[in-house]
Amino acid sequence: MKKTRFINCLLLLISSSLCAQINIGNNLNNISYERPVEYEIGQITVEGIQNLDKNAIITLSGLNVGNKIMVPGEDLSKAVTKLWAQNLFADIHIDVSKVMGNKIFLEIHLEELPKLSKFGFNGVSKSEVDNLRDKIELARGKIVTENLINNTKHIVHEYFNDKGFLNTNIEINQIVDTNSVSGIILNINVNKGEKVKINQINIFGAKQFSEKKLKRQLKETKEKKFYRIFKASKFLDEAFDADVEQIISLYNEKGYRDARIVKEEILSVSENLIDINLIIEEGIQYHFRNIDWLGNTKYNSKYLDQLLGIKAGDVYDEKMMNERLQMSMSGTDISSLYMDDGYLFFNIDPVEILVEEDSIDFEIRIYEGKQATINKVSVVGNTKTNEHVIMREIRTKPGALFRRSDIIRSQEELNRLNYFNPQTLGVTPKPDPQTGNVDIEYSVEEKPSDQIELQGGWGAGRVMGTLGLTFNNFSVKNIFNKSTWSPLPSGDGQRISLRASSNGSYYQSYSFSFTEPWLGGNKPNSLTFSANHSIQDYSTNVVDNKMDITGINLGLGKRLRWPDDYFSASQSISFQQYHLENFSRSIAGFNNGIFKNINYRTVLSRSSIFDPIFPKTGSKFTFTGQFTPPYSLLNNKDYSTMSPGEKHEWLEYFKIKFNGTWYANPFADLVIKAHSEFGFLSTYNSEVGIPPFERFDVGGSGLTTGYSLNAKEMVALRGYTDHSISNHLDAEGGASIYAKYTLELRYPLSLNPSSTIYATAFAEAGNAWGSFRNFNPLEVKRSMGMGIRIFMPMFGLLGFDFGYGYDPLPGSLEKSGWQTHFTIGQQF
Repeated sequence: MKKTRFINCLLLLISSSLCAQINIGNNLNNISYERPVEYEIGQITVEGIQNLDKNAIITLSGLNVGNKIMVPGEDLSKAVTKLWAQNLFADIHIDVSKVMGNKIFLEIHLEELPKLSKFGFNGVSKSEVDNLRDKIELARGKIVTENLINNTKHIVHEYFNDKGFLNTNIEINQIVDTNSVSGIILNINVNKGEKVKINQINIFGAKQFSEKKLKRQLKETKEKKFYRIFKASKFLDEAFDADVEQIISLYNEKGYRDARIVKEEILSVSENLIDINLIIEEGIQYHFRNIDWLGNTKYNSKYLDQLLGIKAGDVYDEKMMNERLQMSMSGTDISSLYMDDGYLFFNIDPVEILVEEDSIDFEIRIYEGKQATINKVSVVGNTKTNEHVIMREIRTKPGALFRRSDIIRSQEELNRLNYFNPQTLGVTPKPDPQTGNVDIEYSVEEKPSDQIELQGGWGAGRVMGTLGLTFNNFSVKNIFNKSTWSPLPSGDGQRISLRASSNGSYYQSYSFSFTEPWLGGNKPNSLTFSANHSIQDYSTNVVDNKMDITGINLGLGKRLRWPDDYFSASQSISFQQYHLENFSRSIAGFNNGIFKNINYRTVLSRSSIFDPIFPKTGSKFTFTGQFTPPYSLLNNKDYSTMSPGEKHEWLEYFKIKFNGTWYANPFADLVIKAHSEFGFLSTYNSEVGIPPFERFDVGGSGLTTGYSLNAKEMVALRGYTDHSISNHLDAEGGASIYAKYTLELRYPLSLNPSSTIYATAFAEAGNAWGSFRNFNPLEVKRSMGMGIRIFMPMFGLLGFDFGYGYDPLPGSLEKSGWQTHFTIGQQF
């Protein structure tokens, strides 16, 4: 019987290659391997499974009772193949249990693969375990296959490779779970070893560049040095490959387009150190020679040559050429020239037509196409902001020629609204070459823009509490339309702000403002109304000692088109009343009385900053003039005989301010901010003098802006305590002139719209003077420090700065030293 079984298996192996999986049981004498016989399946049984449905297994096999099959033949082989394809079994074989006449009875014997019961790690930290769990994606009930084991090892190994542990060893032990049927517990044992660092990088064959310069191209691959703190010297495969490409790019930009790395060697120096050897073949330096234009009719070749700016003999630089043809970030390339004149279907293709020794000839082939006209402009994704608010900011209008610059400017204006996520703001032109029309679709993603503020701050040696409500996308017309409330009427772009501040019994401040940015809805002319009231009360049971300030303001603003459309202008008229009752904190002669201030304010501003939260590029310049009527020049009063209180019953002065801010993005996300500002307060009549109000109070965080003990304008200067720079001028009423300069480095830690966080390092200098004759812009108080900013849409800006003042304050010989400036808050 054994001999017969062996012969049968051998014959079946020859016919189907599945001897180990298909066994012929009873009635062997009725089956001939030389002459296969057709049988009808009489019965199919499944043995050896506990967790799977037997009928489902039969269905998956493709065998069915009543089917006709050939024995021997391919039917049973195909059934086994189909079951193996499920990746559910460790062993599969089909037996013939018996044969009755022309009917055959089959048994499918299966051995299930184990299922994952649970898994754990050994040799790694808890934080590493958390990270690895997310990566390997093991889950209870998953079939444990050899592929699963190998894939898990690979993922864990790659994870630690990326951390610099190149000698990581992983073993996965499988333990039968006695509490689970077919359950397996995986113990993942990790031996990370020591972190492998780069001992030395050697570059051979480089003649045109120094080894030091080439090593600087390796941004993520650094040698181990004692002074290297912020950049680890670990070796990462993918980062290394990208760094090597940077070396080649450097050569290519200098005309060495055949440069290549002919050999890379990574040598083990010790268990935790490696050396890297790079052998470079530089090749020859190529130059541009003849450049011809083909297909251009709109602009002549001479003009295009001037724009391209490449002459015969210039060093060959493919990257530079492409940027000047079609990929310039500044929009000065030739493609932008055409697309700004409606040529949406424009195409440009530089073709090398001859390479001779070290010279290359080019033919630049242009397809101009016809000018495209804008057919339809649409917006998608605005779930809160009404479409007309978005459309009025968009520069691309139906019927106009397509212009690339209009699309870019439209995106900038939408970003400036601060209603949408700048990272997902998009535009999709949909051209139709047959008609010459193009549809433009802008896609936006709403982000929270309203703020509910409950904040505490430290200023003037006291704790200041603030409660504020700011609605940046309000809709006045829908106040009585309850169906538009979510939770308040919104979507028309109007701004309402309510704010209250107090530090307890002796200071309170309340303010309200409303802005309509498009008065009338047709032009970007803004209307602003604001009102404020503050109380400072130091009264006792014996005597009053307080000052109340009440003010209202009405202003109109307009966007200008000259000198360019980045300019804007605004005009406003304000009235303020100062009511003093034995106010001890004012200067002599101004302790009692009511003083009034009617002034006209004009502001001229130019801003090319379109990201209000974390700008990377652009600038903003603002010139402000504030003027009261020259009362003393319009009457015949003798001001030389009047008391200070009588002179300033109606304040007269003029105030001039200027500030400029520049942002630059030298590389990656690093931002450089440079800022300067200047303020000057003076009088029309020397006999009247400068009023005690509206002066400048310099020093500190500036986070107490609006909280002024003597109705002064607060100016921040970090590294010094609040008001300290101008305190020595209080006897004469305060500072009438100031200057301030700031240089700041910013780096984002998170650009998520829901929580923008960036670190800053700053250097500041500034000072305050009592009169213009004492003004010296170089006589400043200096400071340096660092800080962090956190912006959350529902909260606003939180700041923390730690600054060191290098200079002594007036009347002191000691340096200001370290000062902390911060605000803390809770948002609901």
